[in-house]
Amino acid sequence: MNVTYLSFEGHVELDKYRYLYFVIMFAMYVLIICSNSTIMCLIMIHKSLHEPMYIFIAALLLNSVLLSTTIYPKLLIDFLSEKQIILYQACLLQIFLFYALSGSEFLLLAVMSYDRYVSICKPLQYPTIMTKATVNTLLLVAWLTPAVYVAVLVIDFINTILCSFTLKGIFCNNAINHLRCVSSRVMTAYGLIVLCSVALLPMLFILFTYTRIITIAMKSGREVRKKAAQTCLPHLLVLINYSCLITYDVVIIRMESDLPKTARFAMALQIITYNPLCNPVIYGLKMKEISKHLKNLFCQTKVK
Repeated sequence: MNVTYLSFEGHVELDKYRYLYFVIMFAMYVLIICSNSTIMCLIMIHKSLHEPMYIFIAALLLNSVLLSTTIYPKLLIDFLSEKQIILYQACLLQIFLFYALSGSEFLLLAVMSYDRYVSICKPLQYPTIMTKATVNTLLLVAWLTPAVYVAVLVIDFINTILCSFTLKGIFCNNAINHLRCVSSRVMTAYGLIVLCSVALLPMLFILFTYTRIITIAMKSGREVRKKAAQTCLPHLLVLINYSCLITYDVVIIRMESDLPKTARFAMALQIITYNPLCNPVIYGLKMKEISKHLKNLFCQTKVK
């Protein structure tokens, strides 16, 4: 069996700033793990949060932790290493996990928008529609669908002949397509189908459901409008954040845009840091019930 290594050349002045990069990104990783885990634990512990909306939030935060763990450990090792290399098979595994979990992020946000739509637009039917079985099924679909789609793309790469072994980024992503000797039109078309299925269609569905929610809320009383604002705004903020960042991966990398190396490096760090850090902040501050339990937790800690 041939052992093939790929090298990363996306780091900027690594010899000069390697320890600074390591300290900052290690702190970010610890913060991501702690902040997301705190809210997940609160949702698990408190029975008042054992509702579909909060279960979906916990699933989204878990997804963020898994996505970060796919990238951070290897990235931190690379900061301290003389050579930034990765085994080809390990690179394919990283690609699979990164894109499967990224796709799950969009589908989980779509599931959350559907939950809010049923809750606000069909409140009397909510308990019969959003049953435990329905919640479990939606979570299963959100995690398995992208995994199956991405697996086909990754399997195609296993026996692909490479003409280059250097990636322009700091972790394995779409840029691996540019290492092929011959590009596959079939797989390029399939990639577009995957993009539409796990990103564009869920995004359109989310926009449709929130448009319906806003329309109905505007015609309803003050309480309905307040509920819609409190529960829908955090989801929309997360969607906007993630959509902007994932656009970089799809457009800039895939289209081989001529961005300066420093800009590529900064954008790559934002993709893996911004959203996992923002999610717990947005949900912790904007969701009334979660915010209440967080305040109680920190107040108890201060008293002790």
